[in-house]
Amino acid sequence: MAKEYSGSPKIHQPESKRNRLTWILGVSALCILSYIIGAWQNTSAPTNLSEVFNHGGRSDTGSTSAGNSQPLSSSSSALDFQSHHQVEMNNSGGAQNFPPCDISYSEYTPCQDPVRGRKFDRDMLKYRERHCPKKEELLRCLIPAPPRYRTPFKWPQSRDYAWYVNIPHRELSIEKAVQNWIQVEGDRFRFPGGGTMFPRGADAYIDDINDLIPLKSGNIRTAIDTGCGVASWGAYLLRRDILAMSFAPRDTHEAQVQFALERGVPAMIGIMASQRLPYPARAFDMAHCSRCLIPWQKYDGMYLIEVDRVLRPGGYWILSGPPIRWKTYWRGWERTQEDLKQEQDAIEDVAKRLCWKKVIEKNDLAIWQKPLNHIDCIKSKKVYKTPHICQSDDPDTAWYRNMETCITPLPEVSSSDEVAGGALEKWPQRAFAIPPRITSGSIPGITDEKFREDNDLWKDRVSHYKGIIPLSKGRYRNIMDMNAYLGGFAAALSKYPVWVMNVVPANSNQDTLGVIYERGFIGTYQDWCEAFSTYPRTYDLIHAGGLFSIYQDRCDITHILLEMDRILRPEGTVIFRDTVEVLVKIQGIIDGMRWKSQFVDHESGPFNPEKILVAVKAYWTSEAAQKQS
Repeated sequence: MAKEYSGSPKIHQPESKRNRLTWILGVSALCILSYIIGAWQNTSAPTNLSEVFNHGGRSDTGSTSAGNSQPLSSSSSALDFQSHHQVEMNNSGGAQNFPPCDISYSEYTPCQDPVRGRKFDRDMLKYRERHCPKKEELLRCLIPAPPRYRTPFKWPQSRDYAWYVNIPHRELSIEKAVQNWIQVEGDRFRFPGGGTMFPRGADAYIDDINDLIPLKSGNIRTAIDTGCGVASWGAYLLRRDILAMSFAPRDTHEAQVQFALERGVPAMIGIMASQRLPYPARAFDMAHCSRCLIPWQKYDGMYLIEVDRVLRPGGYWILSGPPIRWKTYWRGWERTQEDLKQEQDAIEDVAKRLCWKKVIEKNDLAIWQKPLNHIDCIKSKKVYKTPHICQSDDPDTAWYRNMETCITPLPEVSSSDEVAGGALEKWPQRAFAIPPRITSGSIPGITDEKFREDNDLWKDRVSHYKGIIPLSKGRYRNIMDMNAYLGGFAAALSKYPVWVMNVVPANSNQDTLGVIYERGFIGTYQDWCEAFSTYPRTYDLIHAGGLFSIYQDRCDITHILLEMDRILRPEGTVIFRDTVEVLVKIQGIIDGMRWKSQFVDHESGPFNPEKILVAVKAYWTSEAAQKQS
């Protein structure tokens, strides 16, 4: 007999549905609550990284404990993604511990290796340009710091002092003793601020320049120093709010760029040879050569034409040393009067053909000024046929691009007193004013509004970083942004006593380096599948935002990370920003590089798919590595 129901099931159906819905909502609420509580408990608070930034006295004594000289495992217990996120990336092999390189590689500069350079053409000094190792020649070891390496002096003391053990080269102190470039005082170097053409010191020399052109008005912000020595000119311009990009080749003046960076002064290894300088057109307000030994008059004036390309409209070129004031110095220069006069006449002729105006020649200084536009210059070409103005040329293209003997065209203007490409605000307003390259729409996809949003974004990011790393405590001086975009990171840091090398990847879809210069900051182009033009241990903090998502399919990311290790100082910091998948892969590699690392949340909270990985390079030296082996 069938079972009888007490009533129709339809009567109880709404109540049953309500119960099920209540149960589902309750379980869902509990799951969400549990996730939030777990995320809150596991989010790495800034204080969790305090041990990572604890020097333990190593910086002052130059010694290290055995424990700290061992490879350091990453600490990511706060946010563990390893078992949940896997992705295939272009890297060579699985997890491994990278051994230290031989001590002979302590100052290794892969793309400016003197031994490799000897194989190339000496004409125009091409052998001193970038010549990077082939894939099979790349090192898979960690560049060691010299024995008893010490953390550099903090800025501004670093401008005047550096530890001898960090750069054990006395050559310049002997060769340039009379010129006061550098002196050895016990366990340290002292930089008196002298130079070949400024024996009274760079400060007095810059004052002499200021008597001739206005350096303190805010109109001159970016400068380039060709053949910089130990960069004393750039070092003393900083107190006048002028930021100089100093460069010199790796040549017989051993380690001059390394000294500059050890002092906390912007510098790169570079040379004027056959290729364009790795900077955009219209980048610098001022260019400088103090006995830089560049043959300006040769090769149809090609080197002055390159200076013209990177100089802003209305910018100045300053020359001191041969051949200027040759009537006084010709005997000391061991050259004939006829030879020196011929050289100066040739330089004057090239400058005139570039449409430059000679502002003044007084004592040891000669100064020329580039025109605001090319209206009158085009007219003058009826008289001066060469150099002609380049046709169909991208003036910003500079990565492995040969120099040309034609004048880089300026943007068109409607009147002779209009600044080609747009006038810039004075510094410091320039840092946050909308750059002319953006207002003119010359960079597709970047608008005034996007520029403002990027500034706001970086303001929040740097505020977030302050709670994670000791940003305001003088620990960092030399900073690199490996994927700088619009320079927002540098702008947000402009109130701190730091400088930023803004790098725009040479194969980027958007060339924004010109925008960065228009903001009053400096930087360079770089392909990160190759080594950077600097010495080991020259940066305190490296920022890599979205970089590895760009390069993961282009080259082996292990070599990019090893290059970062090369240029990062012991106990230096790296901030990675990327997707979880990419950061997990990065962490798996740096685990074997004697780095400590930890995941931290995005500034907008734990639910943002982009994450931050903070890493600190351990202190170790070649001495400690030898003991371990």
